[in-house]
Amino acid sequence: MDALGLLLTLALGLAIAYIASVAYCAWVLTHPPRRNYAWAVARNLPGDPSEIRSVGPAGLTFETWTFESRGTHLQVWDITGLDPSGPTIVFTHGWGDSRVVALPRLAELARLASRVVAWDLPGHGESPGLCKLGAHEAADLVRLVERIAADPQRLILAGSSLGAGVSIEAVGKDLIHPRGVIAEAPYRVPIVPARNVMRNAGLPWRANLPVAQSLLGLWFARDLRWPWGGRGGGRLPFDRRLWAARLAQRAVPLLVLHGDRDNVCPLDDGRAIADVARENGGRGQLVIIDGGEHNNLWTQDSSRTQCVAAVSGWLVEIAGAQVATWQSGKVPE
Repeated sequence: MDALGLLLTLALGLAIAYIASVAYCAWVLTHPPRRNYAWAVARNLPGDPSEIRSVGPAGLTFETWTFESRGTHLQVWDITGLDPSGPTIVFTHGWGDSRVVALPRLAELARLASRVVAWDLPGHGESPGLCKLGAHEAADLVRLVERIAADPQRLILAGSSLGAGVSIEAVGKDLIHPRGVIAEAPYRVPIVPARNVMRNAGLPWRANLPVAQSLLGLWFARDLRWPWGGRGGGRLPFDRRLWAARLAQRAVPLLVLHGDRDNVCPLDDGRAIADVARENGGRGQLVIIDGGEHNNLWTQDSSRTQCVAAVSGWLVEIAGAQVATWQSGKVPE
């Protein structure tokens, strides 16, 4: 083989390797790890709400059901809270997680709520489908809220990371009108957490991730710029900061919880989202969790204590005056 032939062979090999790397990156992003009951049991963790013994020997009472959204049947835990006068809290997990990760939060959230609803996003946990990285999941959350028919004045949306952004977008689009939103470790645009997740896992990302996410943006939102906040078919850009600004316009309070050691979603993103929700008379609040990382806000004792204090205090502030009214069965104005 002459030198030119060798160079062409090497170039072809490199091109194939690069295409394979881009395809693998796109596959990883859209097929996150499945965290289900077996995953929890293998790690000696509670697998469903009945196994949370800190609230009693029988755990929490709950029902399992599904709802259909965009042609996919998504899995739900519908948990009875311990405070009949409290709100309904709908929790949406992050990328690579599932409703199982709601369990560390449930012992505390159930004490503050009359009902907690946790669900598996498409392509996560026990729900079929494909993860679309927040491009379309707000529509699924809307279908879920319609299904549970919760009184908006008693509805709190809560979410972590991807789920935080989905919750903010659903309200920003004026599709859900909750009493308030709790956003844990939110991020502004998709490229940032994807880059950090792959870098933390020791996977290649510099050359393949931007191309993979651009192609996914073209697929999901008809916009190659989508990973950086592109408009996606003429819609408002993905940037969660812009959606949070609409929460201020709609007078929906926003609580952002963000760890100061989060190496996936930057604290500056959480700060920017909370700040814009506070503009023009809005009620945005940022609570920085000392020592908090991306995935341990409710599993590390010191972080959990700070989260409980922040969430309970915030709920009293935005809904405490309504408790007596709720108990009387009247709908607050």
